[in-house]
Amino acid sequence: MTKEKQAALAAIEEKRNTIIHVADSIWEYAELSLQEYKSCALYCEVLEKEGFQVDRGICGIETAFSASFGSGRPVIGVLAEYDALSGLSQKAGALEREEASSGGNGHGCGHNLLGAGALAAAIGIKAYLEKTGRQGTVILYGCPGEEGGAAKAFMARDGVWKEPDAALTWHPEDVNEVVTGSSNSCIQVQYKFTGTASHAAGAPEKGRSALDAVELMNIGVQFLREHMSDRARIHYAITDAGGCSANVVQPRASVLYMVRSNHVAEAVELQKRVDKIAEGAALMTETTFERKFIDGCADTVCNHVLEKVLYDNFEELGVPAYTEEENEYADALAAGFDILNYNPGIAAKYDRDAAEKIKEWQKSSGHAMNAFLAPLYTGDAFEPGSTDVGDVSWLTPTAQIHVAAWPNGAPGHSWQVVACDRTEIGHKAALQAGKVLAAGGIDLFENPDLLKKAREEFEKRTKAGFVSPVPIGAKPVIPD
Repeated sequence: MTKEKQAALAAIEEKRNTIIHVADSIWEYAELSLQEYKSCALYCEVLEKEGFQVDRGICGIETAFSASFGSGRPVIGVLAEYDALSGLSQKAGALEREEASSGGNGHGCGHNLLGAGALAAAIGIKAYLEKTGRQGTVILYGCPGEEGGAAKAFMARDGVWKEPDAALTWHPEDVNEVVTGSSNSCIQVQYKFTGTASHAAGAPEKGRSALDAVELMNIGVQFLREHMSDRARIHYAITDAGGCSANVVQPRASVLYMVRSNHVAEAVELQKRVDKIAEGAALMTETTFERKFIDGCADTVCNHVLEKVLYDNFEELGVPAYTEEENEYADALAAGFDILNYNPGIAAKYDRDAAEKIKEWQKSSGHAMNAFLAPLYTGDAFEPGSTDVGDVSWLTPTAQIHVAAWPNGAPGHSWQVVACDRTEIGHKAALQAGKVLAAGGIDLFENPDLLKKAREEFEKRTKAGFVSPVPIGAKPVIPD
């Protein structure tokens, strides 16, 4: 490891208390998607104190920001998230379900750590640029609303992700690995039907049921399922059934639809068919409807060149080490779910040899925390979930890692995750993620050929062109 890289990693250690303070403060704020006002303000304040040029409210999104340091190219982007989930308030470091505030929110996906780790990476790269005097720019992008709002997708529509030469990010998980493969794209649209109220027994002929329209729409979509790709998915939730009086013809009703497909262009076309079904349902019931676009995100485009850069640095730097007390806590927490038959990570899912290695490593470690780096997987992989990191990956070479922040097999979006997020286990994950991302970013500054190869791979994988799932003029919103 070069002295310059060592100095950058030392700078992260020097700012350890600041990074942990940010992680814990965001954990306490636990603000929902597109409502992260305190979280955004804290990041901007800290970044300005650290010497970054901060631009607030980018792309017209109040809780989005960018913070840059340096000048000229290459430009390395680091992605931060900081939104929480509703109903997941939980006391930190607890072994049982115990709300910190009744009915409150919680970081069930670890985004308080994600943003803090991204901050650490930006601080490390900035220190490198300062020490070497090298030309180049690091930009930390504050991306709100990943859990519902997909701010990165709106930023992609506006061309933000064409600025960096590469983008790096991470996500807390139960395994240490470099992420690869594709994911599903996703589009959310809410349909709000309006009919005519009437006495259901005394004057049914005068009523026009909005709830009938919702139910007919659902039936239409059921028939559509036979005629779509086997990798496509359509989910729905009736968000307003029109009231609880059965003797009233419901004058209003609404349904939220989520359309997924492995490729964003396919999802856009499938969404058009769902729109036509809504039109048909309105026609059959003589109702009207308002189509409200909620959000949309693209499938991810992997980049093996960048993934190898991150893996090499992860391998050199190692994974977080845990104290006896931390392992005891993780083991006790994991007693509530099955870890013996759970083999984590992408490599374990797609590579039999890797799966066997991981089982051996888990057994030899003797603890619920996965204190090893999973093998690098370079084959085709697919995860059915969706992330707006996908929209970034269509416009610039993008790579990300996972760092273990909770025990093996802990369910995502759970109180167990929230409990871990404000422990030393979570803090170690954020700091180690920041170091790996910073070290990988420094390699891209020092070796222009890596960026060239990453760009060449990117161009091949995206030759079909990016189809944004976000309509022109749409703004990030959350469902009613």
